[in-house]
Amino acid sequence: MADKDSSSGSNSQNLDQDSAVNPLSNFQNTLENIVQKFQGSNLNNQQHKFWETQPVGQFKDVGNSSLPEGPIEPPTPLSEVKQEPYNLPSLYEWTVCDMDSDEVCNEVYVLLTNNYVEDDDNLFRFNYSKEFLRWGLRPPGYFRSWHIGVRVKASKKLVAFITGIPVKLRVRDEVVRMAEVNFLCVHKKLRSKRLAPVMIKEVTRRIHLENIWQAAYTAGVLLPTPITTCQYWHRTLHPKKLIDVGFSRLGERMTMSRAIKLYRLPSSTATIGLRKMELRDVPAVTRLLRNYLSRFVVAPLFDDDEVEHWLLPQEDVVDSYVVESPDTHEITDFFSFYTLPSSILNNPNYSTLKAAYTFYNVSTATPLHQLIQDALIIAKQKDFDVYNALDIMENEPFLKELKFGRGDGQLYYYLYNYRLKDALQPSELGLVLL
Repeated sequence: MADKDSSSGSNSQNLDQDSAVNPLSNFQNTLENIVQKFQGSNLNNQQHKFWETQPVGQFKDVGNSSLPEGPIEPPTPLSEVKQEPYNLPSLYEWTVCDMDSDEVCNEVYVLLTNNYVEDDDNLFRFNYSKEFLRWGLRPPGYFRSWHIGVRVKASKKLVAFITGIPVKLRVRDEVVRMAEVNFLCVHKKLRSKRLAPVMIKEVTRRIHLENIWQAAYTAGVLLPTPITTCQYWHRTLHPKKLIDVGFSRLGERMTMSRAIKLYRLPSSTATIGLRKMELRDVPAVTRLLRNYLSRFVVAPLFDDDEVEHWLLPQEDVVDSYVVESPDTHEITDFFSFYTLPSSILNNPNYSTLKAAYTFYNVSTATPLHQLIQDALIIAKQKDFDVYNALDIMENEPFLKELKFGRGDGQLYYYLYNYRLKDALQPSELGLVLL
Protein backbone atom coordinates (compact mmCIF):
# COMPACT_ATOMS: atom_id res chain seq x y z
CA MET A 1 0.00 0.00 0.00
CA ALA A 2 2.99 2.31 0.04
CA ASP A 3 5.65 3.27 -2.42
CA LYS A 4 8.56 4.78 -0.58
CA ASP A 5 11.04 3.12 -2.91
CA SER A 6 11.95 6.57 -4.15
CA SER A 7 13.40 9.85 -3.04
CA SER A 8 11.80 11.83 -0.27
CA GLY A 9 13.33 14.92 -1.83
CA SER A 10 13.61 16.47 1.61
CA ASN A 11 17.31 17.09 2.02
CA SER A 12 18.10 20.50 0.61
CA GLN A 13 17.85 23.98 1.97
CA ASN A 14 18.94 27.42 0.84
CA LEU A 15 20.47 29.48 3.65
CA ASP A 16 19.18 32.93 2.82
CA GLN A 17 18.34 35.39 5.57
CA ASP A 18 15.03 36.56 4.13
CA SER A 19 13.70 33.09 3.37
CA ALA A 20 14.77 31.85 6.78
CA VAL A 21 12.89 34.60 8.57
CA ASN A 22 9.76 34.25 6.46
CA PRO A 23 9.99 30.82 4.83
CA LEU A 24 6.31 30.41 4.00
CA SER A 25 5.91 33.43 1.73
CA ASN A 26 4.37 32.91 -1.71
CA PHE A 27 3.99 29.16 -1.28
CA GLN A 28 0.78 27.62 -2.58
CA ASN A 29 0.23 23.92 -2.94
CA THR A 30 -3.27 22.58 -3.56
CA LEU A 31 -4.07 19.07 -4.69
CA GLU A 32 -5.74 20.40 -7.84
CA ASN A 33 -2.59 22.36 -8.73
CA ILE A 34 -0.40 19.31 -8.15
CA VAL A 35 -2.56 17.03 -10.28
CA GLN A 36 -2.69 19.66 -13.05
CA LYS A 37 1.11 19.96 -12.98
CA PHE A 38 1.48 16.18 -13.08
CA GLN A 39 -0.89 15.85 -16.01
CA GLY A 40 0.71 18.79 -17.82
CA SER A 41 4.20 17.33 -17.46
CA ASN A 42 3.04 13.79 -18.23
CA LEU A 43 4.00 13.95 -21.89
CA ASN A 44 4.45 10.20 -22.17
CA ASN A 45 0.98 9.54 -20.76
CA GLN A 46 2.49 7.67 -17.84
CA GLN A 47 -0.13 5.77 -15.89
CA HIS A 48 -0.06 4.35 -12.40
CA LYS A 49 -1.30 1.00 -13.69
CA PHE A 50 -1.08 -0.72 -10.33
CA TRP A 51 -2.73 2.04 -8.30
CA GLU A 52 -5.52 2.43 -10.86
CA THR A 53 -6.60 -1.11 -9.91
CA GLN A 54 -6.65 -0.38 -6.17
CA PRO A 55 -9.40 1.07 -3.93
CA VAL A 56 -7.79 4.49 -3.63
CA GLY A 57 -8.82 7.95 -4.77
CA GLN A 58 -8.15 8.42 -8.49
CA PHE A 59 -6.89 11.57 -10.19
CA LYS A 60 -9.96 11.66 -12.43
CA ASP A 61 -12.15 12.03 -9.34
CA VAL A 62 -10.31 15.00 -7.79
CA GLY A 63 -12.82 17.76 -7.20
CA ASN A 64 -15.87 15.48 -7.56
CA SER A 65 -17.69 16.19 -4.30
CA SER A 66 -20.59 13.87 -5.21
CA LEU A 67 -18.57 10.77 -4.30
CA PRO A 68 -19.37 9.51 -0.78
CA GLU A 69 -16.84 9.85 2.01
CA GLY A 70 -15.68 6.70 3.74
CA PRO A 71 -14.67 3.18 2.66
CA ILE A 72 -14.39 2.75 -1.12
CA GLU A 73 -14.97 -1.01 -1.03
CA PRO A 74 -16.85 -2.96 1.66
CA PRO A 75 -15.04 -5.63 3.72
CA THR A 76 -14.79 -9.11 2.24
CA PRO A 77 -15.90 -12.10 4.35
CA LEU A 78 -12.72 -13.40 5.98
CA SER A 79 -13.38 -16.84 4.51
CA GLU A 80 -13.03 -15.29 1.05
CA VAL A 81 -9.70 -13.56 1.72
CA LYS A 82 -6.90 -15.30 -0.19
CA GLN A 83 -5.31 -17.76 2.26
CA GLU A 84 -2.06 -18.43 0.40
CA PRO A 85 0.65 -15.83 -0.27
CA TYR A 86 0.89 -14.24 -3.69
CA ASN A 87 3.36 -15.81 -6.10
CA LEU A 88 6.83 -14.35 -6.33
CA PRO A 89 9.23 -14.84 -9.25
CA SER A 90 10.63 -18.38 -9.02
CA LEU A 91 14.03 -17.36 -7.62
CA TYR A 92 12.52 -15.68 -4.53
CA GLU A 93 10.54 -16.65 -1.43
CA TRP A 94 8.59 -14.91 1.33
CA THR A 95 9.92 -14.69 4.87
CA VAL A 96 8.60 -13.23 8.12
CA CYS A 97 11.20 -10.88 9.61
CA ASP A 98 11.35 -11.47 13.37
CA MET A 99 12.58 -8.13 14.68
CA ASP A 100 13.28 -9.76 18.08
CA SER A 101 16.10 -11.68 16.41
CA ASP A 102 19.40 -9.79 16.39
CA GLU A 103 20.43 -11.57 13.19
CA VAL A 104 17.22 -10.73 11.31
CA CYS A 105 17.09 -7.18 12.66
CA ASN A 106 20.63 -6.67 11.39
CA GLU A 107 19.67 -8.06 7.95
CA VAL A 108 16.80 -5.56 7.74
CA TYR A 109 19.09 -2.76 8.89
CA VAL A 110 21.70 -3.59 6.23
CA LEU A 111 19.07 -3.79 3.46
CA LEU A 112 17.55 -0.42 4.38
CA THR A 113 20.90 1.28 5.01
CA ASN A 114 22.12 0.37 1.52
CA ASN A 115 18.91 0.58 -0.50
CA TYR A 116 16.24 2.79 1.11
CA VAL A 117 15.19 6.38 0.51
CA GLU A 118 17.78 8.75 -0.99
CA ASP A 119 17.51 12.43 -1.81
CA ASP A 120 17.20 13.58 -5.43
CA ASP A 121 20.93 14.34 -5.70
CA ASN A 122 22.04 10.99 -4.19
CA LEU A 123 23.92 12.74 -1.41
CA PHE A 124 22.03 11.25 1.57
CA ARG A 125 20.21 8.04 2.44
CA PHE A 126 18.07 7.37 5.50
CA ASN A 127 19.93 5.31 8.10
CA TYR A 128 17.36 3.90 10.52
CA SER A 129 19.13 2.33 13.52
CA LYS A 130 18.27 -1.20 14.66
CA GLU A 131 16.86 0.24 17.91
CA PHE A 132 14.71 2.64 15.88
CA LEU A 133 13.38 -0.17 13.68
CA ARG A 134 12.39 -2.24 16.71
CA TRP A 135 10.66 0.78 18.21
CA GLY A 136 8.87 1.64 14.98
CA LEU A 137 7.71 -1.89 14.17
CA ARG A 138 6.71 -3.33 17.55
CA PRO A 139 3.99 -1.08 19.02
CA PRO A 140 1.31 -2.58 21.29
CA GLY A 141 -0.72 -5.18 19.41
CA TYR A 142 1.66 -5.47 16.45
CA PHE A 143 1.49 -8.48 14.13
CA ARG A 144 4.80 -10.21 13.43
CA SER A 145 3.32 -11.59 10.18
CA TRP A 146 3.11 -7.99 8.85
CA HIS A 147 6.92 -7.67 8.85
CA ILE A 148 7.45 -9.18 5.43
CA GLY A 149 10.69 -9.94 3.66
CA VAL A 150 11.71 -11.46 0.35
CA ARG A 151 14.75 -13.73 0.20
CA VAL A 152 16.71 -15.25 -2.66
CA LYS A 153 15.91 -18.97 -2.43
CA ALA A 154 19.43 -20.15 -3.17
CA SER A 155 21.42 -17.83 -0.89
CA LYS A 156 18.69 -16.82 1.62
CA LYS A 157 19.84 -13.21 1.19
CA LEU A 158 17.20 -10.65 2.23
CA VAL A 159 16.51 -8.46 -0.82
CA ALA A 160 13.17 -6.75 -0.13
CA PHE A 161 11.06 -5.63 2.83
CA ILE A 162 7.66 -4.11 3.64
CA THR A 163 5.83 -3.66 6.93
CA GLY A 164 2.52 -2.82 8.54
CA ILE A 165 1.62 -1.87 12.10
CA PRO A 166 -1.90 -1.46 13.56
CA VAL A 167 -3.30 1.96 14.42
CA LYS A 168 -6.64 3.41 15.46
CA LEU A 169 -7.17 6.39 13.19
CA ARG A 170 -9.97 8.90 13.65
CA VAL A 171 -11.28 10.37 10.40
CA ARG A 172 -13.63 13.19 11.39
CA ASP A 173 -15.97 11.42 13.85
CA GLU A 174 -15.26 7.85 12.72
CA VAL A 175 -12.63 5.76 14.49
CA VAL A 176 -11.25 3.24 12.01
CA ARG A 177 -8.88 0.35 12.64
CA MET A 178 -6.14 0.73 10.06
CA ALA A 179 -2.64 -0.35 9.25
CA GLU A 180 0.26 2.02 8.77
CA VAL A 181 2.31 0.62 5.89
CA ASN A 182 5.96 1.60 5.71
CA PHE A 183 9.53 0.62 4.86
CA LEU A 184 8.87 -0.65 1.35
CA CYS A 185 12.38 -1.34 0.11
CA VAL A 186 13.70 -3.38 -2.82
CA HIS A 187 17.39 -4.02 -3.40
CA LYS A 188 18.72 -1.65 -6.04
CA LYS A 189 19.73 -4.49 -8.36
CA LEU A 190 16.19 -5.89 -8.37
CA ARG A 191 14.22 -2.72 -9.12
CA SER A 192 13.32 -4.05 -12.60
CA LYS A 193 11.73 -7.24 -11.22
CA ARG A 194 8.42 -5.51 -10.35
CA LEU A 195 8.56 -6.88 -6.81
CA ALA A 196 6.95 -3.81 -5.21
CA PRO A 197 3.37 -4.36 -6.49
CA VAL A 198 3.28 -8.00 -5.35
CA MET A 199 4.73 -6.98 -1.97
CA ILE A 200 2.03 -4.35 -1.57
CA LYS A 201 -0.64 -6.92 -2.45
CA GLU A 202 0.85 -9.40 0.02
CA VAL A 203 0.95 -7.00 2.98
CA THR A 204 -2.61 -5.98 2.06
CA ARG A 205 -3.69 -9.64 2.12
CA ARG A 206 -2.16 -10.20 5.55
CA ILE A 207 -3.78 -7.04 6.90
CA HIS A 208 -7.15 -8.23 5.57
CA LEU A 209 -6.70 -11.54 7.41
CA GLU A 210 -6.88 -9.52 10.65
CA ASN A 211 -10.19 -8.00 9.51
CA ILE A 212 -8.60 -4.61 8.84
CA TRP A 213 -9.56 -2.99 5.53
CA GLN A 214 -8.01 0.47 5.53
CA ALA A 215 -4.46 1.78 5.72
CA ALA A 216 -2.41 4.95 5.88
CA TYR A 217 0.92 5.49 4.14
CA THR A 218 3.19 8.21 2.83
CA ALA A 219 5.43 8.59 -0.21
CA GLY A 220 7.81 11.16 -1.58
CA VAL A 221 6.24 10.71 -5.02
CA LEU A 222 2.80 11.59 -6.36
CA LEU A 223 0.46 8.59 -6.62
CA PRO A 224 -3.34 8.40 -6.89
CA THR A 225 -4.39 10.27 -4.75
CA PRO A 226 -3.01 12.09 -1.66
CA ILE A 227 -5.32 13.25 1.11
CA THR A 228 -2.85 16.06 1.72
CA THR A 229 0.54 17.28 0.57
CA CYS A 230 3.05 18.39 3.19
CA GLN A 231 6.32 20.22 3.03
CA TYR A 232 9.56 19.39 4.82
CA TRP A 233 11.22 22.27 6.68
CA HIS A 234 14.69 22.31 8.16
CA ARG A 235 16.10 24.27 11.08
CA THR A 236 19.86 24.50 10.80
CA LEU A 237 21.77 23.65 13.99
CA HIS A 238 25.31 23.23 12.57
CA PRO A 239 25.50 25.52 9.52
CA LYS A 240 29.10 24.78 8.52
CA LYS A 241 28.65 21.01 8.45
CA LEU A 242 25.36 21.23 6.55
CA ILE A 243 27.01 23.42 3.91
CA ASP A 244 30.15 21.25 3.73
CA VAL A 245 28.14 18.09 3.03
CA GLY A 246 25.79 19.71 0.51
CA PHE A 247 22.63 19.65 2.63
CA SER A 248 22.47 23.44 2.64
CA ARG A 249 23.89 26.12 0.41
CA LEU A 250 24.65 29.76 1.12
CA GLY A 251 22.35 32.29 -0.49
CA GLU A 252 23.79 35.15 -2.51
CA ARG A 253 23.67 37.55 0.43
CA MET A 254 24.80 35.05 3.06
CA THR A 255 28.32 34.38 4.32
CA MET A 256 29.36 31.53 6.58
CA SER A 257 29.92 33.85 9.53
CA ARG A 258 26.48 35.43 9.03
CA ALA A 259 24.87 31.98 8.79
CA ILE A 260 26.52 30.86 12.03
CA LYS A 261 25.29 34.04 13.74
CA LEU A 262 21.78 33.76 12.26
CA TYR A 263 21.24 30.22 13.54
CA ARG A 264 22.85 30.66 16.95
CA LEU A 265 20.63 29.49 19.83
CA PRO A 266 20.54 30.37 23.53
CA SER A 267 22.78 28.19 25.68
CA SER A 268 19.96 27.06 28.00
CA THR A 269 16.24 26.37 27.79
CA ALA A 270 13.70 29.00 28.85
CA THR A 271 10.71 27.00 30.12
CA ILE A 272 10.38 26.66 33.88
CA GLY A 273 9.50 23.09 34.90
CA LEU A 274 10.86 21.49 31.72
CA ARG A 275 12.21 17.97 32.27
CA LYS A 276 12.53 14.61 30.56
CA MET A 277 9.33 12.59 30.35
CA GLU A 278 9.11 9.70 32.83
CA LEU A 279 6.87 6.63 33.10
CA ARG A 280 4.73 8.36 35.73
CA ASP A 281 3.87 11.09 33.18
CA VAL A 282 2.17 8.72 30.71
CA PRO A 283 -1.48 9.24 31.83
CA ALA A 284 -1.12 13.03 31.82
CA VAL A 285 0.61 13.06 28.43
CA THR A 286 -2.09 10.76 27.02
CA ARG A 287 -4.80 13.16 28.17
CA LEU A 288 -2.99 16.14 26.68
CA LEU A 289 -2.33 14.35 23.41
CA ARG A 290 -5.84 12.96 22.94
CA ASN A 291 -7.37 16.36 23.63
CA TYR A 292 -4.96 18.06 21.23
CA LEU A 293 -5.39 15.55 18.40
CA SER A 294 -9.17 15.89 18.59
CA ARG A 295 -8.77 19.22 16.75
CA PHE A 296 -7.68 17.58 13.49
CA VAL A 297 -9.67 15.93 10.72
CA VAL A 298 -7.37 12.88 10.58
CA ALA A 299 -5.40 11.82 13.66
CA PRO A 300 -4.51 8.69 15.64
CA LEU A 301 -6.35 7.78 18.84
CA PHE A 302 -3.67 6.82 21.38
CA ASP A 303 -4.14 4.99 24.68
CA ASP A 304 -1.72 4.90 27.63
CA ASP A 305 0.15 1.83 26.35
CA GLU A 306 0.71 3.43 22.96
CA VAL A 307 1.84 6.74 24.49
CA GLU A 308 4.26 4.82 26.70
CA HIS A 309 5.64 3.01 23.66
CA TRP A 310 5.87 5.95 21.28
CA LEU A 311 6.88 8.78 23.62
CA LEU A 312 8.79 7.41 26.61
CA PRO A 313 12.40 8.46 25.90
CA GLN A 314 14.81 5.98 24.35
CA GLU A 315 18.42 7.00 23.74
CA ASP A 316 19.09 7.75 20.06
CA VAL A 317 15.48 6.84 19.18
CA VAL A 318 12.97 9.28 20.68
CA ASP A 319 13.25 12.23 23.08
CA SER A 320 10.26 13.61 24.99
CA TYR A 321 10.11 16.44 27.51
CA VAL A 322 7.24 17.59 29.69
CA VAL A 323 6.53 20.85 31.46
CA GLU A 324 5.53 20.33 35.09
CA SER A 325 3.98 23.30 36.87
CA PRO A 326 6.11 24.14 39.94
CA ASP A 327 2.95 25.15 41.83
CA THR A 328 0.42 22.42 40.97
CA HIS A 329 2.79 19.72 39.62
CA GLU A 330 0.38 19.37 36.71
CA ILE A 331 1.84 18.40 33.34
CA THR A 332 0.83 21.29 31.11
CA ASP A 333 2.84 20.83 27.91
CA PHE A 334 5.21 18.47 26.16
CA PHE A 335 7.29 18.14 23.04
CA SER A 336 8.98 15.18 21.35
CA PHE A 337 11.32 14.44 18.48
CA TYR A 338 12.77 11.25 17.05
CA THR A 339 16.28 10.50 15.80
CA LEU A 340 16.68 9.58 12.13
CA PRO A 341 20.21 10.05 10.82
CA SER A 342 21.14 9.88 7.16
CA SER A 343 24.24 8.33 5.68
CA ILE A 344 26.30 10.96 3.84
CA LEU A 345 27.32 9.41 0.53
CA ASN A 346 30.72 9.95 -1.08
CA ASN A 347 32.02 12.59 1.32
CA PRO A 348 35.62 12.20 2.56
CA ASN A 349 35.09 14.10 5.82
CA TYR A 350 31.64 13.10 7.10
CA SER A 351 29.67 9.84 7.13
CA THR A 352 26.52 10.71 9.09
CA LEU A 353 24.04 13.57 9.21
CA LYS A 354 22.32 13.53 12.60
CA ALA A 355 18.74 14.72 12.16
CA ALA A 356 15.93 15.24 14.66
CA TYR A 357 12.33 15.07 13.41
CA THR A 358 9.60 16.78 15.38
CA PHE A 359 7.01 14.22 16.51
CA TYR A 360 4.05 15.20 18.70
CA ASN A 361 3.93 18.51 20.60
CA VAL A 362 1.20 19.92 22.85
CA SER A 363 1.14 23.46 24.15
CA THR A 364 -1.41 24.66 26.72
CA ALA A 365 0.43 26.89 29.24
CA THR A 366 3.66 27.51 27.34
CA PRO A 367 3.75 29.13 23.87
CA LEU A 368 4.45 26.51 21.21
CA HIS A 369 7.32 28.47 19.68
CA GLN A 370 9.02 28.60 23.09
CA LEU A 371 8.62 24.84 23.52
CA ILE A 372 10.10 24.18 20.10
CA GLN A 373 12.96 26.61 20.69
CA ASP A 374 13.75 24.63 23.82
CA ALA A 375 13.61 21.46 21.70
CA LEU A 376 16.08 23.04 19.28
CA ILE A 377 18.41 23.94 22.14
CA ILE A 378 18.29 20.40 23.53
CA ALA A 379 18.85 18.93 20.06
CA LYS A 380 21.86 21.21 19.57
CA GLN A 381 23.23 20.13 22.96
CA LYS A 382 22.82 16.51 21.83
CA ASP A 383 24.89 17.28 18.73
CA PHE A 384 22.13 17.07 16.14
CA ASP A 385 22.98 18.82 12.87
CA VAL A 386 19.45 19.73 11.77
CA TYR A 387 15.91 19.74 13.19
CA ASN A 388 13.22 18.79 10.66
CA ALA A 389 9.48 19.38 10.69
CA LEU A 390 6.49 18.97 8.42
CA ASP A 391 3.95 21.78 8.11
CA ILE A 392 1.21 19.59 9.62
CA MET A 393 -0.82 20.18 12.80
CA GLU A 394 0.00 23.61 14.24
CA ASN A 395 3.63 23.61 13.13
CA GLU A 396 3.41 26.40 10.56
CA PRO A 397 3.58 29.39 12.95
CA PHE A 398 6.75 28.19 14.69
CA LEU A 399 8.38 27.54 11.32
CA LYS A 400 8.09 31.27 10.64
CA GLU A 401 9.33 32.30 14.06
CA LEU A 402 12.23 29.89 14.54
CA LYS A 403 14.10 30.26 11.23
CA PHE A 404 13.18 26.98 9.59
CA GLY A 405 13.88 26.94 5.85
CA ARG A 406 11.72 25.17 3.28
CA GLY A 407 13.21 21.98 1.89
CA ASP A 408 13.09 20.99 -1.75
CA GLY A 409 10.67 18.08 -1.44
CA GLN A 410 7.16 17.18 -0.42
CA LEU A 411 5.63 14.28 1.47
CA TYR A 412 2.30 12.94 0.29
CA TYR A 413 -0.13 11.28 2.72
CA TYR A 414 -2.50 8.58 1.45
CA LEU A 415 -5.39 6.47 2.73
CA TYR A 416 -6.06 3.03 1.26
CA ASN A 417 -9.72 2.09 0.75
CA TYR A 418 -10.97 5.31 2.33
CA ARG A 419 -12.09 8.42 0.48
CA LEU A 420 -12.20 11.98 1.74
CA LYS A 421 -14.46 14.32 -0.20
CA ASP A 422 -11.85 17.06 -0.27
CA ALA A 423 -8.11 17.15 0.19
CA LEU A 424 -6.97 18.39 3.60
CA GLN A 425 -4.79 21.34 4.40
CA PRO A 426 -1.62 20.13 6.15
CA SER A 427 -2.86 21.95 9.27
CA GLU A 428 -5.89 19.60 9.34
CA LEU A 429 -3.69 16.51 9.66
CA GLY A 430 -2.60 15.19 13.07
CA LEU A 431 -0.67 12.08 12.00
CA VAL A 432 3.10 11.51 11.92
CA LEU A 433 4.43 8.44 10.11
CA LEU A 434 8.07 7.47 10.67
